[in-house]
Amino acid sequence: MVATVSTVAYLGLEARAVEVQCQLVPGLPNFIVVGLPDKAVAESRERVRNAIAAIGLSLPPKRITVNLSPADLPKEGSHFDLPIALALLGAMGVIDAETLAGYVVVGELGLDGRTAPSPGVLLAALHAGGQEMGLVCPAAQGAEAAWAGQVEVVAAPDLLSLLNHFKGTSALSPPQPGPVEMPARTTDLKQVKGQEVAKRALEIAAAGGHNLLMVGPPGAGKSLMASCLSGILPDLTPGEALETSMVASVAGVLDGGRISRARPFRNPHHSASMAALVGGGLKARPGEVSMAHLGVLFLDELPEFQRAVLDSLRQPLETGEVTVARANAHVTFPARVQLIAAMNPCRCGHLGDPALACSRAPRCAADYQAKVSGPLLDRIDLHVEVQAVTAADLVLPPPAEGSAEVAARVATARAVQTVRYEGSKVRTNAEVDGERLEDVAGPDEAGRQLLAQAAVAMKLSARGYTRVLRVARTIADLAGAEKVGRIHVAEALSYRRRPPVN
Repeated sequence: MVATVSTVAYLGLEARAVEVQCQLVPGLPNFIVVGLPDKAVAESRERVRNAIAAIGLSLPPKRITVNLSPADLPKEGSHFDLPIALALLGAMGVIDAETLAGYVVVGELGLDGRTAPSPGVLLAALHAGGQEMGLVCPAAQGAEAAWAGQVEVVAAPDLLSLLNHFKGTSALSPPQPGPVEMPARTTDLKQVKGQEVAKRALEIAAAGGHNLLMVGPPGAGKSLMASCLSGILPDLTPGEALETSMVASVAGVLDGGRISRARPFRNPHHSASMAALVGGGLKARPGEVSMAHLGVLFLDELPEFQRAVLDSLRQPLETGEVTVARANAHVTFPARVQLIAAMNPCRCGHLGDPALACSRAPRCAADYQAKVSGPLLDRIDLHVEVQAVTAADLVLPPPAEGSAEVAARVATARAVQTVRYEGSKVRTNAEVDGERLEDVAGPDEAGRQLLAQAAVAMKLSARGYTRVLRVARTIADLAGAEKVGRIHVAEALSYRRRPPVN
């Protein structure tokens, strides 16, 4: 007799159906798992053996074969423990395998029979819902799985309670979805003294989802303004919150099933490796750029990152996804991020400051800024120079306009974009491309002439030309203009990249 239990294998944010088949045949006692398992799955034999012993049962003196089908699909993770245990118990006749036919089973087992959390339960629940099946998972992740909607979730604290549930002797209560966390209060723009140009660029970046680079001396307020961005961005929609939660789930960081409406804000250290930033590792986990999906990736001290690490961001910034290649599979994670970067103009940071003149200018600036490749800089829509804050600025009273007022204008501009791109995959002006861009952002005759002149004078690449149009469309949205005009194009051009100061 072959007992079967349904489970899943994760490839990026995709849950692939896997069938766990267990067979007992006469022969020398042995317990083997086949079907391209990784080390964690191979080790599940001992966890399953001890978990079954913990509920007072022993394995029969037979040859036990567990097959994970399809055999050519890589199986990674400890979430195969529970389906293997249930398939084995079905083959032993302890539980009727037919009662599990309508369920997808995931979960890790401890040696004492208790269930333990494993990454990806939300993905498994959504997969089960798509197949019109229920889900069996650890009790600690019941709240996470309940977010999948109309899916029967059986959240068991241990193997014995799960057996009693399916035998009808003690039913488990269905879990409730975890709490929704609203965005916490962040740094207010009122704390930023001066820097009106930079704050305007920050507002445009927030309104259109554009990438932004701030260049200025230490202490000018670059990091402070970046931290203010979360306070002016609109909250995630329910659909977007589910997307970001799926990434958090597969990374194993969706704590307590809590789903947040705040946009992710990731701030990796400049010593981060390529695997940490774009994803990878032994099990191809999502990196910082995927953890920031639909949110902000803030890279402070941009030239201090390894050049190869920075260049690995080119594909995600252009396509909104990152593909991690492995010998046995290619895994794709979403990475639609808004890049906010900050850097000093030179290594000492005081280029152009008459009081702290750089002794190696202009060579210092050229060498330092050359650490960031031109193709990456070309993918950044807004380049702004942040001036040093003077003592006169510091004693000024806080500005009358803070994050609340800017956030209101940003929300209005985003609402215009939502209506404009309804029915398409485009969410913001920063994502629109091709013929659609010409339709929605084509400037009037005066704006077109200015753009043509600037394309020659500034040597704009095709990508740069496209990004100027996107920014101009956002500036027009903030102004409430239906058509992109010359003034909007002029401001967009003022934020284009400039060569290093000589």
